[in-house]
Amino acid sequence: MMTDRYAAFAQTLLVAAGLALGLSAGAATMERTPAPEGAKAYIISPKDGDTVPRTFVVRFGLSGMGVAPAGADLPKTGHHHLLVDMDGLPPLDQPISADIRHFGGGQTETELTLPPGEHTLQILLGDKSHIPHDPPIVSERITITVE
Repeated sequence: MMTDRYAAFAQTLLVAAGLALGLSAGAATMERTPAPEGAKAYIISPKDGDTVPRTFVVRFGLSGMGVAPAGADLPKTGHHHLLVDMDGLPPLDQPISADIRHFGGGQTETELTLPPGEHTLQILLGDKSHIPHDPPIVSERITITVE
């Protein structure tokens, strides 16, 4: 089992490699992995409208496909990215940027600490290269209040 520190380091390397590949291609559109028909990402908890403590657990849901670590070239799989307080989606034809929380180890939950106030959460699935599927597999954006 990987330690959290090792997993974070491995994710950082994978993100950096994906971004380097994207940058080396210039502004060209990168090939996107087709999304399995009916695939759906969602947030299990917290629920939209919930009030949560400053530190809480976010549980990710996925149906119609499997979860696999970044770099794993397996059919009908992807890994989660958590968008916190983002007004829209990142570019869908490029690797998901490092300023978005990556779960390239195949994690399906995380402990999150946010300042008090209202926040939004949304999941975007990425393929083996951190590129969103086509069409993108994205959850509904939920709003929570941190105590």
